[in-house]
Amino acid sequence: MKKIDRATIIVLDSAGIGYMPDAEDFGDKGANTLGNIALTCGGLNLKNMEDLGLGNVDEILGVAKVQEAKGAFGKAAEKAKGKDTTTGHWEIAGVIQEKAFPTYPNGFPKETLDEIERRTGRKILCNLPYSGTKVLDDYGDEQLKTGAWIIYTSADPVLQIAAHEELISLEELYKACKIALEVCNEKSPVARVIARPYVGEKSGAFTRTSNRHDYSVLPPKESMLDRIKDKGLSVIGIGKTNDIFAGVGITENRGTNKDNLDGILKTIEALKEDSKGLIFTNLVDFDMKYGHRRDPKGYKLALEEFDNYLPQMMENMKENEILLITADHGCDPTYKGTDHTREYVPVLVYGKNMNKNVNLGTRNSFAEIAATIEELLLGETKLEGSFANKLFK
Repeated sequence: MKKIDRATIIVLDSAGIGYMPDAEDFGDKGANTLGNIALTCGGLNLKNMEDLGLGNVDEILGVAKVQEAKGAFGKAAEKAKGKDTTTGHWEIAGVIQEKAFPTYPNGFPKETLDEIERRTGRKILCNLPYSGTKVLDDYGDEQLKTGAWIIYTSADPVLQIAAHEELISLEELYKACKIALEVCNEKSPVARVIARPYVGEKSGAFTRTSNRHDYSVLPPKESMLDRIKDKGLSVIGIGKTNDIFAGVGITENRGTNKDNLDGILKTIEALKEDSKGLIFTNLVDFDMKYGHRRDPKGYKLALEEFDNYLPQMMENMKENEILLITADHGCDPTYKGTDHTREYVPVLVYGKNMNKNVNLGTRNSFAEIAATIEELLLGETKLEGSFANKLFK
C-alpha cells in the first residue's frame, strides 16, 4: 500500500491530552496537560492545529471543534507501563517496553554511587529526587567549593549529573555520564543519564546552559527507524531524537543547542530538501522548560509559537508525504509535583493528497503510529493497528 515517499513526526515533548484510565496507578488522576494549561491561562490560540482537528479530540478552552478538519485527528494510549521520554519515543517507533524502567524515589544505591565515584575520581552530592533548578540553588555553592558531582533523579527513570561549566569541563562531564550509564546498566537500570551543565556565581544566580546531553540505553529490539534505514532511506533525527535512540537507526543527526525554535526551523529546512524516508523531530522545551518547571504560561506561549510555524511546515511539504504531530507522555504544569503525567497523546496527521476530516478515535498504542508510517512508506508492516487505510483512499 505504499503511498508516500517521506513522513515527518514531530513530538511535542510532554503535550498530553488527558489522563489515561490507569493514571491513578501512577498518581496522575486528573492530569491533562493541554486542557489544564488552557483553563489556567484563559484559553489557547492554536488556530492551525485547530484546523487539523485538535479541538475534536478533547475539550481545550480556546481550541474549537471544527466541522471539516484539514487533517486526521485522534489520540493514542501508551501500552507500555511508563511515562518517560525513552519509553514513549520507543513506542512511537514500534518498540513497546514490556517492563517499566525502575525509579529511585530514595536515590540510587550506595554501591552504584561508590562505583561512579571510583571511576570518575570525584565525590557525589545530593542523590535525591529534585527539581533541576532547585538542586543548583541547594548544592551549587557546595559543588564550587568541593568539585563533587551533583547527582539527582526524579519520578522518571533517569540519573542526572549537574556540573558547573567553569569548574568541570564539558568533556569531563560527558565522559562521567557515559561511565554512569555503564554503571547503571550493571547495578541500577535507568532509561537515560543526562548531563546538566550550568553557569553562574552563586545560589540564586545559577542557570542551566544549552549544552545538555542525553545518554540513553539501546532499544531492546529493532524499531521502525532500523527498518526504514535498512531500505536505504534516510532517517533524520532533529533535536534529542538521536540521543533517545542512542543513534540506532538514525542516518543523520541534527541536534538543537538552543530552543524549540531551533528545532522548528531545522525541521522546515529538512522539509525543503528532497530526502526520502523519515524526519523525526523532538521539541524538548515543552517538557524541560515549562512542564517540569510548572510554568503553564510559558508552555502556552511555546505551543502558540509552534502553531504559528505550522503553516510553513505544511507549505514546504511535497505532494506525497505526511506530517504527524504527537507527544510522548504528559507533564501537566498545573499538576502536583514536577514530574511526567500518565496521559493520552494527541495524533494529528496532514498531507496534501491525504483524506481530510478523518476521525482516528483512540488508538490502542503509540506503536500504531509506526505501523501506519511503515505501511505507507515501505508498503508493509509487521506491527498491529495501522490506520493507513483511513488516511488514503
